[in-house]
Amino acid sequence: MKKFLAMLMVAVLTLGVLAACGPQRDTGNNAGGNGGSAEGEGTTTEGVDKPEKLTVWVNDDEKQRAALDEIFAAYTEETGIEVEATGISMLDQVEALALDGPAGNGPDVFFGPHDRLGDIVLRGLADPIDLGEDASLYSETAMNAVTVDGEAYGVPQVLETYGMFYNKDLVSAEEIATMEGLMKVAEEQTDAGQDKYGFLMEATNFYFVYPFFAGNGGYVFNNDGSGFDASDIGLANEGAVEGGALIQSWFDNGYIPKEINGDIMSGLFTEGKVATVLTGPWNIATYKDALGDNLGTATLPKLDNGDVPKSFVGVKAWMLSSYSENQEWAIDLMKYITNYDNAMKYYQAAGEMPALQEALDSEEIANDEIIGAFAEQTQYGEPMPNIPQMQQVWDPMGSALQFIANGDDVGEVLEEAVQTIEDNIAASGAE
Repeated sequence: MKKFLAMLMVAVLTLGVLAACGPQRDTGNNAGGNGGSAEGEGTTTEGVDKPEKLTVWVNDDEKQRAALDEIFAAYTEETGIEVEATGISMLDQVEALALDGPAGNGPDVFFGPHDRLGDIVLRGLADPIDLGEDASLYSETAMNAVTVDGEAYGVPQVLETYGMFYNKDLVSAEEIATMEGLMKVAEEQTDAGQDKYGFLMEATNFYFVYPFFAGNGGYVFNNDGSGFDASDIGLANEGAVEGGALIQSWFDNGYIPKEINGDIMSGLFTEGKVATVLTGPWNIATYKDALGDNLGTATLPKLDNGDVPKSFVGVKAWMLSSYSENQEWAIDLMKYITNYDNAMKYYQAAGEMPALQEALDSEEIANDEIIGAFAEQTQYGEPMPNIPQMQQVWDPMGSALQFIANGDDVGEVLEEAVQTIEDNIAASGAE
């Protein structure tokens, strides 16, 4: 097991820039502040002068940008406020804001995944957003995801999780509705010598494996409803070990090759050599092009305990820059982008599930044979932890899964992984 510890001696991420580095001023975006808010109403623009322009950083995706440009044009027509949008990868926006914000070159609004919020808040780059009663308009899962220390720091745009894609020529939804059924498909349809498999997934990627830990009682950080407790890690408890043993059995039985990755899996699936794969909706276009009407989707299969596994749910959200001088109108724009009509427009153009509950419950999405299963799976999922300590989880758990795939003792591997996570959290100063 010494090789396990050696693999995990990676450089500890340092959060470096603390909240004190953010702008030190009263943002006035809470109820009763400069926005003239009434209790329960959240921030409003009542009595606040209109700015000539709002600046927004959007993700540099062509389909998303096209939908947003149309929405921004409509907002300008309604309010007279110009919206200046700049395309920057959502994964690069935080570091760009840390550089541009203090110089006065940052946006009023930026866009990103919720799991970075803990770091964003710690560094003082975003201010809380008082949505008031409007918070209830969004999926509860989405609002939980963008909440840090009891305050919302994002207006949710997109919900994202993973589920099952299947080839209707090879298997039915009923056959993969339970773990017992899925394992039967794997046993009957796997012929590794011919590159044919009943079931494939990236089984050494903790992001995708987590449901089988959580479904049996494992967890990353305990959450009693008041927030995540990074001192209480449940990745080596009895349920987690049970989930790890299930994963190991797939490798032991030859159902999943040890060298599997997303590209290999998708290539085999689009060639018609795999009955079903576990992955996310970002593959819809590729799979649809290859399989056409033979492509089906389903929620994750029920475990032997009768529960649908708890997948990680990701949320992409609009965030309020701490450096913005137009916060009330910036929040107004965020709410406009995510209202029902615009949420559906964005979904239709970008193919991403809306976080607005009314849109998520719409007949259009419910009747969508492909996206509908992912919308249903979000009801069983839970948000990825959004605290900075989560960054210390991925590498140790990825290495642990490699050892599990190679047949090492599951309990010992997970105990050492948790110890490494705890040590890295302590070293990072993010306890």
